[in-house]
Parts: sequence; C-alpha cells; structure tokens
Amino acid sequence: MTSYQPATSAQWIELISKNELPAITSTALMLDRFSNDDKSSLPKLSQAILHDQGLSSCLLKVANSTQRMGVNKVSTVSRATVVLGIHAVKNICLTSKLVEGLLNNDELSLNVFNHLTQLMANSFYAGLLAKMMLPDHDEDTQEEVYLAAMLYRIGESAFWSTGGDVAEKLLDYTQLPDEEFELRCLDFIGTNFNELSIGLANKWNLGELLLKSLDNPQSRTVEMQTIYYADKLSAYIANPTCSKSEFEELLENIAQLMNINIKQLKARITQTKEHALKLLSSYGASLLIERIKDLPKANEFNQTKKISTSIEKNKDKLLLDTFSVLTQATMQGHDLNKLLQVSLVKAIKIFDFERCSFFMLTNLEKQIKCRFSYNAKANKESLDKVINLALSENIFTQVIQTGKALLINEPYDLHWHKYMTQEVIHFINNGVICCIPVKIGDKIIGVICGQLFADELKIDQQDFNKFCALLEHLNMCLTMVSRK
Repeated sequence: MTSYQPATSAQWIELISKNELPAITSTALMLDRFSNDDKSSLPKLSQAILHDQGLSSCLLKVANSTQRMGVNKVSTVSRATVVLGIHAVKNICLTSKLVEGLLNNDELSLNVFNHLTQLMANSFYAGLLAKMMLPDHDEDTQEEVYLAAMLYRIGESAFWSTGGDVAEKLLDYTQLPDEEFELRCLDFIGTNFNELSIGLANKWNLGELLLKSLDNPQSRTVEMQTIYYADKLSAYIANPTCSKSEFEELLENIAQLMNINIKQLKARITQTKEHALKLLSSYGASLLIERIKDLPKANEFNQTKKISTSIEKNKDKLLLDTFSVLTQATMQGHDLNKLLQVSLVKAIKIFDFERCSFFMLTNLEKQIKCRFSYNAKANKESLDKVINLALSENIFTQVIQTGKALLINEPYDLHWHKYMTQEVIHFINNGVICCIPVKIGDKIIGVICGQLFADELKIDQQDFNKFCALLEHLNMCLTMVSRK
C-alpha cells in the first residue's frame, strides 16, 4: 500500500479505486457499458470478456458448474452468456475480479489476511443465501439480490485488502461493539465502512438495490429483508457467538419470509453451502472454501467459555489489581524476572489458562527457550522446551517478526498449516494457544503463551484482548525497570 494516509471517505475511495484495486474498477466500468435489459448487448459483452483470459476461463467453469436442465457442456463464452443471461454473466465477472483483486496483496500480515478471507467468504455465502431466499422471484431479481448481499460489506473488504499499519492497528478493535468500533474507525481512517461501501458502490455503479440497502437498511421490503437476513445468517454460521435462541429466531424469520418450515429451510441452506463450495472452486478461490461452514450445532453456540457478568466483573478487578501490583513492583525496583513471573501467575488466575509460559529469545535469536512456566494451579513447573526459529516459519516466528499477538483457536485449519511444525504441534498438545510478544522498548525479547489443552475449549476473544492489555502493561514496566 502507498505510504499516503487518506483522511476522508472520498480520499479512501480514490486510493482504493486507482491504486489498490484498479482491476476491479476497470472491470466494473467495462460491465456498466452493457445494459441488463438489452439482448443486443450479449455478443458485445462476450467479445469484451474474450479479451480477458482469466474472466473467460472463470465464466466457462461457473457456467458448467451450474446445473441447468437440457444444457450440454458450455464450451464458448458466447454460449455461456446466452445460457446464463447477461445479468448473471456480469455478476460472475465482477465476483471473479473481486476475489482476485481483494486477495492480491502479498504484503498483508497473517492476522489481516485471515480476517479478510473470512469476511470475503461470509460475503460470498451471503449473496448465495440471499438468492436462495427468493425462489419464486425472476432470475434478474435474484441476481440483483445476490450482488447486493455479496457487496454489502465491500467497503470493509476493500479496506482490509489495502493492509498497512492502519489496518494492523484497527484489527485489534474488531471485537468491540459496533458503535465503539465505528468511533475507532473515525479515529484511525476518518470514516466508517458503510460510507466506504456507499462510495465504492457509486464509483463502480454497483446497482440501485445495493445503494438502497446501505442508505436505508431499515426498509421492510422483501429484498431489503433478504439482504439483511443473508448477511446476518452467513456471519452467524461462520462464528456462532450468538445464543441458540437468537439463531433460531433468525431462522424463523427467514422461514416465514420464504413461507416454508424450519426443516425445509435448513435443507436449502445445506444445498446452498454445497453450491457455494462448487462455485468457489470455479472461481479459483480455494482459500475461501474452508471458511464456509455447516449450520452450527447446539453445543457450538457461544463456543467460547461462557462467563457470567459477576465473574466478568471479578476478572476486571483482578486485572486492575495486577496492573497495580506490576506498577508497585516496578517502582520498588524489582528485576525483570520478578515482573515476568508475577504476570504469568496472575494470567493463570484471571484467564483460567492451563499453562502460561515465557519463552526467551536465545542463540542469536535463532531459538526461543522456555524460561518460566506455570500450570493450571499457578504452580511453577519445569518445562524444558526449545523451539527453533531459523529452520522454518512457525507461529512464534510470526509473532516475533511482526510484533503482533496471535490467537489460534483452530490450529488445524488450513491457513495455519505452514506454521505448524512438528515441535509446535507437540507443544500445543491438541489444545489451543495465544502468543503475545514481550518487549523492552521496541526490542522483542521473547513470547508469552497462554494455553488450554482440551480441543473443545476456546480462548475467549475478550479474554485475549485483556491478556494483550496486561502484557502491554508488563512491557511498559519491563522497559522502565531496564532503564534504571
């Protein structure tokens, strides 16, 4: 990304359109030249697509993956446009360029890339779910709803795809409530994602329905409700942090909209998921396939550890007490080892980790070696563990090279595969882990890890954020002590 830092919505839209995603801008403008209602546009559109080998190939794959009665294998672009219709063809071309363009930044950090790919998978699935919810509408309306639901978060996706320091910083606040997160967006980028989506929709002329859904999300028309429900449903399926009753209420609303029962709806959602996987393969978006999930089971809702309000308040009190203890220890001149051990013990008690360890950089920063480790009872344990950093990339090299914390609740997901060396897998021990850099000033001296060892458990995102805050305070204290 360019070093230029936009400060307004208009500046961000200009940067995204011209510098970050010019291929999408060019394709959107090209497609806009062909009318959805003019059949004479079909041969002209076919000729335009033929000039782009990637689009031609994708169009043929999608056309042949779409089951249509009485249609033989489609082997030419012109035949594909006739079989699919101009509206569908334009949507396929735009989707293809979006998938290609948004994932094209090789400089994205692992955390931002993971966040972006999940968001893109949710958006793509939302488009197909929206289309599924209007089975009795004509194909053109279905395609309009697909596009509006898929692009509902286009401003957000485009922002994360730009990467850079501002994306890294803002990522730390994505778990905040919507209103608080919007305030952070205004602080960091001078606008919010909805404004970016509206701006890009206007810039790329992405359709009146999308603009209406962004400008007037409270509208009660069937199309608007469909876009809203599809966006919410895809997000809940990907990450069922809602309650089971909330999810059932959403399904009830959708079933009522479609005039079918819940069992029928679940069957259609399952069919749509299978269709989504086939289409993503046609688009060459294998990275997104693993992120399209099945309907959540009863035990998956609020999968992270459920904590009552009273317990949460107690955690906050313990956290503040720990800040105070570390500050007092710093003022009294305690050494680095004392501060590190206090932090590990307190983290065990506050966040219910089953192990909390400090790994120190050694051997000219080619290894990290366990210096201190505490078990679930906050008792010191002997952990003779050394992890190599020079032989291959792993989760620890990522933390040390980027200076960013990692939360890994799904260590065997495909996107973690190349970072899971045998020694890391052995250390994780069929559990989950979070890793946070330990710093003196700007220099990283090691990593602190919090672990759980039952694979059905997850480290709560809110706990992870608080753990990061604790270690930021520790880093400040370590820096002050080192200067004395």
